[in-house]
This record gives sequence, C-alpha cells and structure tokens, in this order.
Amino acid sequence: MLSAADASAVRLTLELASLTTALLLLLGTPIAWWLARTTSRWKGPIAAGVALPLVLPPTVLGFYLLLLCGPNGAIGRLSAALGLGTLPFTFGGLVVGSTLYSLPFVVQPLQNSFEAIGARPLEVAATLGAGPWDRFFTVAVPLARKGFITAAILGFAHTVGEFGVVLMIGGGIPNKTRVLSVAIYEHVEALEYSDAQFLAAGLVAFSFLVLLALYSLRADSRPS
Repeated sequence: MLSAADASAVRLTLELASLTTALLLLLGTPIAWWLARTTSRWKGPIAAGVALPLVLPPTVLGFYLLLLCGPNGAIGRLSAALGLGTLPFTFGGLVVGSTLYSLPFVVQPLQNSFEAIGARPLEVAATLGAGPWDRFFTVAVPLARKGFITAAILGFAHTVGEFGVVLMIGGGIPNKTRVLSVAIYEHVEALEYSDAQFLAAGLVAFSFLVLLALYSLRADSRPS
C-alpha cells in the first residue's frame, strides 16, 4: 500500500508530467516546424542546443538552472523584481527544469514527422489558396499526427522518470517538489527497500507500457 507521502509523490509526478507535456508540445511544435523547414545557417547550432539534454548529465543542467534562477542569477533577479519570487525548490522550478530536459524528446519526433511530409502536399494546398496557417493546421498537423502522439508519450514518460534535474532544482520537499523518482531514492537511502521496490516496480511497468505503445504505433504506421 502507498503511504500518504508516496501517494502525494505519485500525484505530484503526474501533475508535473501532464503540465510539462502540454508546455513541451506548445514550445516544441514551432521549433520542430522551423527546424524541418529552414535552410538557415543557424539550424545546426539550434538543433544541437535542443538536443543537448540527450548527452548532458541532468545534474549539470540542474546546477546551471540553480545558478540562473537563484536569487543571484539573471532569471532569479528578474522574477524577484516582478514579484514572482525565485524558481528553485518550487513546483514552477520543476516545470522549467523538466521542460528543458525533455525538450529533445518532443522536438525530434515532431521534426522527423514534419520532414517526412515533404513539400508537395503544402505546395498543393498553397495552389488551392491556403495560407501559411491553413497549410500548417489542415495539412501538416494531420499528416504528422503520429509524430504528435509519439512526442506526447515520450515527453510524458521522460518527465515521469526524471531524477537528477528535479532533485537539483526541487530538492525533494514533501507535498511540494518530492516526485516519484526522488521518493524512491529517499527510500533506498533510508534502507526501506520494500517501499522502494514497490514504487520502482510501478515505474518499470509504466516504462514497459510506454515502449509497447510506441512499438505498436510504429508497427501500425508501416505500409502493409
């Protein structure tokens, strides 16, 4: 059975993953569209910056977020001047850290889907009088539907499994920033292996279902 503290960690994790996924789709879609369509010389550096969390240790990202968003950081001074306080050790800080860390898991599937569409469908829509927004929403988005599904699944799952970033920027405050991965870590530190195993087994089952859904989606997208 889940304790009240662990149930709170599960709830907080689901809230964080849901909000982060929504933000990732809002931010990642225009970035992916631009990367898929542009010929700018800035494409390489921006694509590398988006993909950086794939190779960067999460504790490094969390460390720099602490510096930037803390009371002496540029973002922290700005948010304090606006009366918003500072982000570290708040749920808002978890959202910012999770969004940055999971960004490539949303941008890359969307970019691949947009690139797979090609220019022809958009050109045909343009000859029929469709404007840029119409071409995007009525042609590109429907054709990239599976890319959006994959991006949402990966973004949500990756946020659920985050540890280093959320520990650095959140600190594991009960009912505030203590998410599921941090709860498992704390149980292991306290030698409470049965509680840690219960939560870890749930994450293993969740991860398996996510991978199963992704592979099923890929199988359905193959031509018969």
